[in-house]
Amino acid sequence: MDKLKASCEALGFKQVQTYIQSGNVVFKAGKQSSASLSKKLEERIVRDFGFSAPVITRGANEMGRIIRDNPLLKKVKIDINKLHVTFLSDVPASEALKKLDGLPQQPDCFCCLKKEIYLHCPNGYGQTKLTNNLFEKQLSVGATTRNWKTVNTLCEMAKEYSE
Repeated sequence: MDKLKASCEALGFKQVQTYIQSGNVVFKAGKQSSASLSKKLEERIVRDFGFSAPVITRGANEMGRIIRDNPLLKKVKIDINKLHVTFLSDVPASEALKKLDGLPQQPDCFCCLKKEIYLHCPNGYGQTKLTNNLFEKQLSVGATTRNWKTVNTLCEMAKEYSE
């Protein structure tokens, strides 16, 4: 994570912070689009580490919206310790979203809003069939999943950059 932080700083990002050993990075980058930031980071990772890794970025305000708009929090019997957000690299095409209707869900449930899939897995994320690979294949977009605690922590870390 120290090397990843140094890579971000080499790109000119400010106040770079990493969170746990999962590739989560919070930084200040000025007015740049998420797509532009993702592309810069992907290219830097190849240069600095010698392998390709997809990068999905969200701004501080977007993270706040993701937390506020979680439709699963309104459902009864949702254990927030079993709640996750799958971040998508782009908004899926409406035709691709229709493919999600036939996916096996029980006992899991999910809801796709814009570039996020809110996911509740009562038996744990390790037991669900609703994985990043499945969503990537069905929706033809990149995906990465974080648990609800991590999403909230990253949002808190990013808040100071939006003020």
